[in-house]
Formats: sequence, C-alpha cells, structure tokens
Amino acid sequence: MNVLNKLERKFGKYAIPNLMYYVVILYAIGLIISQLAPQVYVEYLMLDASKILKGQIWRVVTFLMWPMSGGIFLNVLVIYCYYNLGRVLEYMWGSFRFNLYFFMGVLGHVLAAIIIYLAFGIVYPLTAEYLNFSLFFAYALTFPDNQFLLFMVIPIKAKWLALFDAAYFVYGFIFGGAATKIAVAVSMLNVFVYFIMTRGSRYNPKEIRRKQQFKAQMNQTAREVKKTGRHRCAICGRTELDNPELTFRYCSKCEGDFEYCQDHLYTHQHVVKGGMDPRQAAGYQNQEQ
Repeated sequence: MNVLNKLERKFGKYAIPNLMYYVVILYAIGLIISQLAPQVYVEYLMLDASKILKGQIWRVVTFLMWPMSGGIFLNVLVIYCYYNLGRVLEYMWGSFRFNLYFFMGVLGHVLAAIIIYLAFGIVYPLTAEYLNFSLFFAYALTFPDNQFLLFMVIPIKAKWLALFDAAYFVYGFIFGGAATKIAVAVSMLNVFVYFIMTRGSRYNPKEIRRKQQFKAQMNQTAREVKKTGRHRCAICGRTELDNPELTFRYCSKCEGDFEYCQDHLYTHQHVVKGGMDPRQAAGYQNQEQ
C-alpha cells in the first residue's frame, strides 16, 4: 500500500478541510499589519529561529502573515490567486494530502531558518514566498496546460510560468550565499518529497492529467453527439434529431460500420469490401430504376 494511503487511514481524521480559507485569513491579517504597523511583525510574528528556540512557538505559523512585496492591489490579487490554487489542489488530492503538502512546506521553512541560525548565527527572514511558489509548482505539475493572464492581458500556460519561477530559484541557489542556498533547498524539499511519495498512485500528476484528458474527450464527444446526433443513416443522412421516432440499426451483411434508418435498412444495397459507398450505391440504384 502507498505510504500516503497508510498515513491517510491513520491520520486523515485530523486534516483541516478548506485549509486555504484559514491561510488566506492569515495573509489578509498580515497585509493589514504591513500597512498599519509593520514593526509588529518583525518583533512578534516573523520566523525568528533564535526566539523559536527560546519558546516562541507561535512564530512557526504567524510568519505566514507577511505579504509579498508590492502594493495592496497586487497583494489582494496574489492572495486570491493562491486561494484558488490551493482549493483546486485540495479538490484533486483530498484534504489530508493537501494538508500534508502544505505543512511539509511550513516545516521546511522552519527547518531552514533553524539550520541557518545554528550554522551561521544569523536570523534569516524567511516569509511565505517559497511556500507559495511550492503551491504553484504543484499546480503547474498537475495542470501544466492551464492558462493564466500575465498582467491580466497576456495568456500564458502554467508550465512556462513554473519554468520561469524555477529559473529564479536556480539563480538564487547558484549565486546566493550559503544561507540562501539552504533556504531554497530546504523550503522546496516538500515539492520533491511529495511527488516522489505519489509516484504510481492516482494522485500522481501524470495520472491526474490522463484522467482529465479522458474526461475532456468524453465531454467533447458528448457535445458532438448532442449537436449532430448519435445515430445517422448511411443513405439519407437523417438522425434521431430529425425525427425522434426513427429506428436505426446496423446491417450485419455490410462490410464496415454502416447504420441505416428503418426506411433504408431492408432496401439498401449491401456494401462489400472495395464496393461503393452506401449513398453512391443508392444513387446508382435510383439511376437504374
């Protein structure tokens, strides 16, 4: 049995449904604090490893409150975007798996801050930036062809945005200092760990995409059937949309899948291998008559 299945059976009842609802509340509170009293975040809420080790445990959660850089409008837009990304992932994975993924990211941030503090003696100001990127990476791996409107105008697929973000991370890892390298590596560890754990399961991104493509094809077929009809006579071209009382049958003596209405089922010329199309045969019969 998959490791995640075992964990879900044992701890699934503790999962928080609609987790992103509570996360965006923290984001919104952080946005208000950043506008009214930014020093409050630094003194009491930020991810300060030295103070966490002294007992200020609440910082492992409250550090999520610090918003991304930019104005109020941009932050509101980002909060709304990540709320929807999280909801979609939770819908696809289930509450337990989404909880696990998200809190693995939170734990990665805390571990990165503590490792940096113990190794270099500095307080590295980690915010929720890398965690949000990890949510986007998960979304892009699961729905690579979904489109976003860049600058609310330019359509661009999720996979290309993810590649751009990955390049930003690689740049920071290569050219940043030792603390930055640790922050990037540990903070993004949940992305790799989670998708390694889901290999071969129905929650794997490839399996999810395969099901989505199949569902899209089925929906397309249903739309075509609704538009053109499920049955079509090979002679007259009528469908059940033309007359709901028409009966259609396949002819067992014709070579190929030819369907005929009740008026032509017994009067058509049978199609043999290499023979004429049913309509051509019908026209030929009419000319002879």
